[in-house]
Amino acid sequence: MAAWKASSAGWRRPLTGLQSRRIWLGTGTHSTIFDEARSGRSMNLTAIIDAIRDVAAPGNQRVALHEPRFAGKEWDYVKDCLDTGWVSSVGQYVDRFERDLARTCGVQHAVAVVNGTAALHMAFLAAGVKAGDEILMPTLTFVATANAASHAGAIPHFVDSDEISLGIAPAKLAEHLSKIAQRTDAGVVNTLTGRRIAAIAPMHTFGHPVDMEPLTELARDWGILVVEDATESLGSLYKGKPTGSLAPIATLSFNGNKVVTTGGGGAVLTDDPELARRVKHLTTTAKKPHQWAFLHDEIGFNYRLPNINAALGCAQLEQLDGFLSAKRRLAEAYRQRFGSVEGCSFVQEPGYARSNFWLNAIMLDDDHVSLRDEVLRLSNEAGLMTRPCWELMHRLPMYCDNPRMDVASAERIAARLINIPSSAVLADGL
Repeated sequence: MAAWKASSAGWRRPLTGLQSRRIWLGTGTHSTIFDEARSGRSMNLTAIIDAIRDVAAPGNQRVALHEPRFAGKEWDYVKDCLDTGWVSSVGQYVDRFERDLARTCGVQHAVAVVNGTAALHMAFLAAGVKAGDEILMPTLTFVATANAASHAGAIPHFVDSDEISLGIAPAKLAEHLSKIAQRTDAGVVNTLTGRRIAAIAPMHTFGHPVDMEPLTELARDWGILVVEDATESLGSLYKGKPTGSLAPIATLSFNGNKVVTTGGGGAVLTDDPELARRVKHLTTTAKKPHQWAFLHDEIGFNYRLPNINAALGCAQLEQLDGFLSAKRRLAEAYRQRFGSVEGCSFVQEPGYARSNFWLNAIMLDDDHVSLRDEVLRLSNEAGLMTRPCWELMHRLPMYCDNPRMDVASAERIAARLINIPSSAVLADGL
């Protein structure tokens, strides 16, 4: 495959022959040169860069990793908030957004909050997590999962991931619990720390659902509550059921880089009316209803989603089916294009699931792991925003001493995975 060559006039194919002995990747006058003599590695790198560009940026434009698309009634609904003055934490759009979310996710109740971290924080508290408890969660997750546990006074306990779903590996977790956990009158206790294991928090990585049936069965056998971190997976299905409806309590995120955005926002989902009431009370500064008096019956949180953000979310949610369709077309184009690229593979949805493909990803082969950072650098220099998965939680300074099982699979995934441009708008024309 011929390499791309950067020039001040843009991108063009280089001449064949001796010129093709050097690979130029970059933009403008800041080009990076790779010599093919370097063990032939540059050809693999070039093939990966070309594959991303062919799908995501055939016009050679710069491409973000994931950006929102506003093509519905966003302007109308937000303007209505401005015209009426209802811009804060109460209003018709907050109520409507919660109703629409509950219906979309197949649950009875949704409580809208300011972001996904706040949603997780509230879900843990509502689920009965106490200070000093441990929460089982993947080490391969965004830091919000661990931070929310810490905000609740709990201790993140990191577990390994499955290389198909990228989420918690139920069989490995079962083996881990059989070695370190004990049932007591006070609940399940980690015999190594003496702390109660209060919850399991599976996270649907990049929108790919965790295999929830064996995980739910494991949790039921041990008497541990599941708090579903569905913050990346709005619109994904597990065996036909929406993520966010697979546990007694679940959470969503509507950050600017999510499939549906409210700018910043999140939600707690549940079928339990008492849990929903509890979350709404806590997130409304624990204020007791009264016509004029400010009476608060416990320490609460100012976490409710503003009406103006909910207005944006209502318009976005109306377009969800179109967003999901576009993202599946993009994922399929990547799957086909990377089928002919040696040295890596496109990350596909598990066979039991229908993913929203929030962030598309490729996985380098084991013998190309050392090239990951070069792929990241060259693609970003070429105007194609890519990134590795998050730093594993047990490697972060504030969590490096936390309890954890053997996380070899998560470490192997993190060493090989690269997220590639995933915005719904990139599917236009596909």
